[in-house]
Amino acid sequence: MTTPPPPSPPARGRRRAPTRIERAAGRAAALQRPRVLLALLLLLALTCVMLLDGYLRAEVGGDQRVRTGASANDVPEDVLGGGPILTFPGGRATTVSVPDRTIALTFDDGPDATWTPQVLEILEEYDVPGTFFLVGSMVARHPDIVRDLVEQGNEVGVHTFTHVDLSYQSEARVTREIEQTQLALAGAAGITTTLFRAPYSSETDAIDDYSWPVYKKLGEEGYTSVFIDTDSDDWKRPGVSKIVEWATPEDGEGASVLFHDAGGERSQTIEALPKYIEKMKAKGYTFTTVSGAMAAQQPTGGPAAARTSGAGGTAARAADSDDALQAAHHRATGATLWEGRALVAAVAVAEWTVPALSVGLLVVGVAVMGRFGLMLILARRHHRQRNRRRFGWGPPVTGPVSVVVPAYNEKECIANTLRSLARSTHPIEIIVVDDGSTDGTAEIAESLGLPGVRVIRQANAGKPAALDNGVRHARYDIVVMMDGDTVFEPDTVRHLVQPFADPAVGAVAGNAKVGNRRTLIGAWQHIEYVMGFNLDRRMYDLLRCMPTIPGAIGAFRREAVLQVGGMSDDTLAEDTDITIALHRAGWRVVYQEHARAWTEAPGSLKQLWSQRYRWSYGTMQALWKHRGSLKDKGPSGRFGRVGMPLVVLFQVVTPLFAPLIDVFTLYSMIFIDFRSALLAWLAVLGVQLLCAAYAFRLDREKYRYLLMMPLQQLAYRQMMYLVLIHSCVTALTGGRLRWQKLKRTGEVGTPAGAG
Repeated sequence: MTTPPPPSPPARGRRRAPTRIERAAGRAAALQRPRVLLALLLLLALTCVMLLDGYLRAEVGGDQRVRTGASANDVPEDVLGGGPILTFPGGRATTVSVPDRTIALTFDDGPDATWTPQVLEILEEYDVPGTFFLVGSMVARHPDIVRDLVEQGNEVGVHTFTHVDLSYQSEARVTREIEQTQLALAGAAGITTTLFRAPYSSETDAIDDYSWPVYKKLGEEGYTSVFIDTDSDDWKRPGVSKIVEWATPEDGEGASVLFHDAGGERSQTIEALPKYIEKMKAKGYTFTTVSGAMAAQQPTGGPAAARTSGAGGTAARAADSDDALQAAHHRATGATLWEGRALVAAVAVAEWTVPALSVGLLVVGVAVMGRFGLMLILARRHHRQRNRRRFGWGPPVTGPVSVVVPAYNEKECIANTLRSLARSTHPIEIIVVDDGSTDGTAEIAESLGLPGVRVIRQANAGKPAALDNGVRHARYDIVVMMDGDTVFEPDTVRHLVQPFADPAVGAVAGNAKVGNRRTLIGAWQHIEYVMGFNLDRRMYDLLRCMPTIPGAIGAFRREAVLQVGGMSDDTLAEDTDITIALHRAGWRVVYQEHARAWTEAPGSLKQLWSQRYRWSYGTMQALWKHRGSLKDKGPSGRFGRVGMPLVVLFQVVTPLFAPLIDVFTLYSMIFIDFRSALLAWLAVLGVQLLCAAYAFRLDREKYRYLLMMPLQQLAYRQMMYLVLIHSCVTALTGGRLRWQKLKRTGEVGTPAGAG
């Protein structure tokens, strides 16, 4: 029996009007590209945030080399033996000493959130100014401290952005280290500075032939390089008395004295600093900043001589420039100010985002490992329970059933599909619903002359409408639904319908297998089907919250389908939609592992992306549509209480975080600890291999495909993550797609040939 053929095609020369699905596909293509771009931009933005955070912590671009023992043949003798303040007025190297009985109290490596505020409290209590040589990355992370430091009357200097030995760096890196620190100061306190102290520097006699060009270059740009006369060596934590002793200059001499307010545990510094100030004041010493010391030695303008535009870009003199204690400061204006604020804002985002992501990834990691454990336990229990000799659903189901095959342009596959059904050991009627095919699919189905096959034609309306049409024409109470590219084994239908002996069962999910697994893409999907889909279904079956009956193989009570309103076209995942609807109507949905169907998986990355995009987006639509299940009570609310949270957590949230886990792993391998990161990745891969091997054992699959799993984790899985991100972006932007047709080859001819 067939329905009347569709109207004849338009006369030659007239262009055929696009069908509904073609129009929807055109709209989808127009929307897809910008959404893919947005998804990639989101991932790129997060990667940039991580790299920025790593750069701030000297994990990206960090250089721990420190030069020692180099010669100083090119360094002038009067510099090596001169004072601790080095300037280049008129291009000539000149050193300045701190006046007698004067201390220029300097602090390196800050600011630090713990120690710097304590240092500032002590200086304020004793009315003592200090000069702080700040690391730019720390300035960007703690702008409030820098602002307080400057407002208190202290002076600041540049200590590079990442605390590297500049003698090893290129000229471009040196410039970048200085300029980025100046931007951080501009963003934090609205100033720039002409003072500079190189990391790992000490007295002027330690200048060597490698560092001397750096000081000359900076001097020509207007910077004053500051060294020390006396080192407290507080970083060694020798004890409070030793710190005070080592920081005390000899015989009433003036000194540039070094302490540290960051870079480690500084409790001894905090304890020693008040004692030191009291001791030096008792000796008749006064305290000043570096600019103050220069002003005392050159009262007619030492600091002014060092002032040029090179040190501060477009900076202008600060309003309080007459204050000699902060004469090195310049007010940041224009681009320097706004770029600095942008830098501080970006760092604030990174400072919040990266720790939050770290916590989130830890939670996700624990959840994923817990899911693996739960899957293994429940899958084993499911297998043992359903394969016991005494297990049964009830009296054998032997009555005939209806098989509905929706088809749209399936000329390559429809013959194989129908021939496999004709070999069924269970009595069936076959209903082929041709959804407006233009390739002769209906004619091929009719020409086979197979018994029990009915072909129903309809105008193109989509898969849900085709399935509904088939259900309406079904003669029997049990309806099996399959795809037009799927092949059944002879016993598939018999196994699939046995659970209906239990009157509480409303639907049964079969075991979908990838038939075209000889290619690399096919093998990857084969692993995914066996491990990700079928192992999941065993778990969900025992938890009584199966989220999806696969479109390739599923069976339904006709009564249950009609009760929930049939197959809806509200979502792209009509199979997930009706499965959840059946749960909410009080029906039980189970998994039948012995009912196997062989389906043709996408053969190209483009087709795979299209299919998984539709699945992923459709699942989100179905979950949103049935969000009311969270409030359902009683047995019908079990999906909302158990299934919905599990699906959201493991099919939406966890995969969204998964790319970040990979980025974190790669980041750790490159910038932190390659061995530890690699071992962690291999450990996770090992757990996944264990789960996959067990899934293959349960399905009696060949283990050789597992050899491709490491490559699957590196390539295929990343694509699936991007598909999910793309789907989320589409959901958030309110996009809508329709049933999409994949290109078929018809290579899945028989189950035996597929293996």
